[in-house]
Amino acid sequence: MSNIFSGKFITPAEFLYLRPINEIFHCESERPALPPHPDGLKNLHITFCGSFEIASLVPERVTARLTADDYYKLYINGEFVCQGPAQGYPQGYNWNEVDVTRYLRSGENGIIAEVYYNGLINRSFDSGDLRCGFVCDILAGDELLACTDGSWRCRFDRSYVGLRTTGYATQFLEDRDFRVEPTEWERVRVKETDYTFADKPFPTVDVHTLEPVAFIRREGSVIYDFGREVTAGLRFTACGHEGDSVTLRCAEELALRADGSYPPEGELTPETEIRWKTRANCEYSETMILAEGENFVDQYDYKAFRYAELIVPEGVEITGFQAVERHYPLDENACLLETSDEALKKVFEICKRGVMLGSQEVYVDCPGREKGQYAGDLTVTSASQLWLSGDTRLFEKAVRNQVESTFINEGIMAVTPGSFMQEIADYSLQFPILALRYYDFTGDRDGLMKLLGVCDRMLSFFERWQREDGLLDGVDCKWNLVDWPENLRDGYDFPMTNPIGKGVHNVINAFYIGAVICTERIIDILDVKLEEGAKRSDALIDAYNRCFWRPELGLYADSETSNHAALHSNVLPLYFGFAKEESHRGIAELIRRRGFSSGVYMSYFTLKALSRLGLYNDIWNMLTSTGESSWYNMAREGCTCCIEAWGKDKKWNTSLCHPWASAPISVLIEDIIGVSPKAPGFTDVDVRPHIPNSVERLEMRIPLVTGKHIEFEWENGFYNYRFIKD
Repeated sequence: MSNIFSGKFITPAEFLYLRPINEIFHCESERPALPPHPDGLKNLHITFCGSFEIASLVPERVTARLTADDYYKLYINGEFVCQGPAQGYPQGYNWNEVDVTRYLRSGENGIIAEVYYNGLINRSFDSGDLRCGFVCDILAGDELLACTDGSWRCRFDRSYVGLRTTGYATQFLEDRDFRVEPTEWERVRVKETDYTFADKPFPTVDVHTLEPVAFIRREGSVIYDFGREVTAGLRFTACGHEGDSVTLRCAEELALRADGSYPPEGELTPETEIRWKTRANCEYSETMILAEGENFVDQYDYKAFRYAELIVPEGVEITGFQAVERHYPLDENACLLETSDEALKKVFEICKRGVMLGSQEVYVDCPGREKGQYAGDLTVTSASQLWLSGDTRLFEKAVRNQVESTFINEGIMAVTPGSFMQEIADYSLQFPILALRYYDFTGDRDGLMKLLGVCDRMLSFFERWQREDGLLDGVDCKWNLVDWPENLRDGYDFPMTNPIGKGVHNVINAFYIGAVICTERIIDILDVKLEEGAKRSDALIDAYNRCFWRPELGLYADSETSNHAALHSNVLPLYFGFAKEESHRGIAELIRRRGFSSGVYMSYFTLKALSRLGLYNDIWNMLTSTGESSWYNMAREGCTCCIEAWGKDKKWNTSLCHPWASAPISVLIEDIIGVSPKAPGFTDVDVRPHIPNSVERLEMRIPLVTGKHIEFEWENGFYNYRFIKD
């Protein structure tokens, strides 16, 4: 281990002599035969226990520096302290540093870490590699008060008896038998490890309890409503007799009535049923077999849900029913919108809620089915989260995760980090967008120089599919996405097989040229001297126009051999700024005519493309649309956060919390209110509003990464703003 820790990495005896399975990290197309992973070493809940003495007064400030693989929850003297770490590759493993002063006392102090090893290959954990254990230092300034060593003890909680998973093998359902006692305490083993730790600690998630806003009792069950989508586990006490069985079910929405209609969300009646087999293909039903007397249920992992149902036999008493919600820290009052436009207000609130719940220790694509950080989702969600919070740490780590994934493939992985290997070419080619955003929000010139190297190597990776004119032909190493789901590709006229076949199609080349343009912009920012002729976007744009431009249509076609012009094929060249000038009117009309004939992911590029043309009234109309394909439609269908598609039934497995649909937040701030950095790191800021005169009132509080915020006011065509230090 690196010198981050004085403590030893401790593990149960079962893991001491096991070699890490590094073969889990591979290119998606390789699919190597992995060494066997023992089934008995999956879904493990391990308690590590230690203690230390404070002889006199508790020092003024004491910190815990700690991490675990896969995850920990820390308790000191019986009180919950924190949980973590953020997912990460062994080459840049994350750790936490937390002030624990208030939990300490003079005399003996007990420390317990409830460590979880998942053992599955999935998007939600870097697991399945047989790395398992815990390390911790307790520090008063530079003085080491205690640390993990061979004197600690451990035991397994075997009450977690289930092996059923949900989602995409995302998590084990927490079926439990409280009659099963923990194993006997044993001494830990100290293990040499191969971790390289991140340079600095990463924040722990915010954890807080929520009470139901309503409930209804029926014969044999109780349904609880938390009033909105939550990312939480459940906590309650069940008092009963040995062998009594309690079933816990969770759902994002209510189930269909007997007549086939949907009840309004929040309407609880004696006939109410919840949809615990969710649209997103998560089956949230767990069984607890009780021991005699009180049984305390405190779920370890989290789910995405709004409703919970307890099915209990006669004689079982339930008390203290709460949700324990978790997400990356966000002050909900940091970014606020007040406006006379009720549609915009609804849209902003569901997007804000979606981003909050979708920002965990990574930007998850959804907090239910996958819980993974997808690179394309990151393009949209990170822009929203940066404006909502004024906090760059989650974004900086996400960029680092993408950089770290290049040890697997210099073309960059789609899910970073995680032990599930997936590659999407469209997403890799968006990395230079993130590099420029990194510089805008942090002002870190040295960091940008490092990211330039990643951009260059990523582009070099794709060069192997270039044909003579420079366009990419048959990029078959990674999925060519265009958009998702398939029915929202606007009739894109190219066979989207995976792997893709031979042939030159528009979207992959638009993203490729956009990546080259963004990389050249980074080169200009850094004033890097290139060999004469090394700047190559002009030649690529000429080749793109020869291949895809259809003057008779005034639009770009989907492929070299097609005359069909999908929305995607025209939005992207406009977004990146290389669409022919004579295409501008046609593309604008296409967007007006087709609207959002795309998925919500592509809507970000559509709105930003309109901004290129200065068509702010069109942007406003799309943001505030109440049509079938609109953000308002999500709210109209009862959703409390932005979702995966334009409506619940627009996709076969729609997740009802999906922050890749949060484009209105960044577009409202960057393009409608017109906030932009005059200098990198927002040390100087420009505000140039483009609000339609039809808007009566709009007020917004916008946090900046500098610790200031903007208070913006618009009323009947007049505006003013001021900068205030928090």
